[in-house]
Amino acid sequence: MAKDKGPVNGPSDEEVEPVAAEESAAAEASADSEAAASAEGIEEDELTVQDILDAATREVAEPTSEHLADLKRVTAEYANYRKRTEANREIERERVTVDVVKGLIPVLDDLDRAEKHGDLVADTAFSTIAAKLRTSVERLGVKPFGTVGEPFDPTVHEAIFQMPTPDVTVDTVGEVVETGYFLGSTLLRVAKVVVQVPSDG
Repeated sequence: MAKDKGPVNGPSDEEVEPVAAEESAAAEASADSEAAASAEGIEEDELTVQDILDAATREVAEPTSEHLADLKRVTAEYANYRKRTEANREIERERVTVDVVKGLIPVLDDLDRAEKHGDLVADTAFSTIAAKLRTSVERLGVKPFGTVGEPFDPTVHEAIFQMPTPDVTVDTVGEVVETGYFLGSTLLRVAKVVVQVPSDG
């Protein structure tokens, strides 16, 4: 009669069941991952760095309508920003120039008075300095106005005296007391003048 052998060395049923459960869970996770990848039409190992670079190149060559709209919006915003910046820069430049020129106008008045009194003799140092100053001011965009014989314009002329004159048919500048000045289209100062007005006698 054969003797009963002892238990065979090996995993018991209790040890086998947890291992089987772990393998089953891993298999299910792998299957889910493969299914998700298949649903997107991409295998796990299929996407490479080159694929990403190629996609970026295609996007640059043939951008989507959404990206084109974004690009147009950004371009328009930048163009508006540049216009505002340039306009503000021009306004600030003109403001500074106006301040400088307004400080020089009294000096120009003194030169005009000296010229009327015969103090600006040609080829003298004083005359040369006066010419250089006037040229420098004109380079800033300053234009003097107000000459004898031109029609009187109340928008740019200030009449300090009216002189009836039979030789004129319209109000005319008879004498310029103070020269007027424009800076570009900005009126810096009106010209003070004596006005000749028509007279019957």
